[in-house]
Amino acid sequence: MAVQRGTILVVDDDAGFRSLMSTILEGAGYTTVEAARGEEALEAAHRRRPSLVLLDVKLPGVAGYEVCRRLKEDFGADLPVFMVSGVRTEPFDRAAGLLIGADDCLTKPVDPDELLARIRRSAVPNGEAANPAAAAIDELTNRERDVLRLLAQGLSQADIAQSLVISQKTVATHIQHVLEKLGVHSRAQAVALAHYSGLVGTQE
Repeated sequence: MAVQRGTILVVDDDAGFRSLMSTILEGAGYTTVEAARGEEALEAAHRRRPSLVLLDVKLPGVAGYEVCRRLKEDFGADLPVFMVSGVRTEPFDRAAGLLIGADDCLTKPVDPDELLARIRRSAVPNGEAANPAAAAIDELTNRERDVLRLLAQGLSQADIAQSLVISQKTVATHIQHVLEKLGVHSRAQAVALAHYSGLVGTQE
């Protein structure tokens, strides 16, 4: 069962981009709320505080930079805001977003794996512990944790099988279960969670 994560507010006047981001995020276990304009984003955030905001720079009405400033003013610095741009890619624009308070800056087209990795590093669902990765790891069996720990140490599937005295097919099955339980889509994401949770280097 995938871990249920927080709510992400996706703000962009491009309906196609909003839909794509929502599909990716919901597939990873997040709940999404969409807004097409800055005013809508602010209203949505006040109705339900998001865990993270994915915010386009160029919006009709209130600009993305101003929305970022207001969100930080209203909710504090602990609300992560990621600025997304398809047209402003100069270093000055990225610096401006960071100075206003943005926690990260992304450029379209956004790579799904990179997006999820950055979000998981920043988004903490409301009411959850400060380390949601640790809670996700707790869902694994002892053998699944062993497989993930060795995978995170850089061992190949064959090396893991030899170390645990099991077949490579069994290792592959464990890895698939790990991905499903952690709610991730690649081994790289699982390894990142293993390191983030402190699993690597620990012993049962």
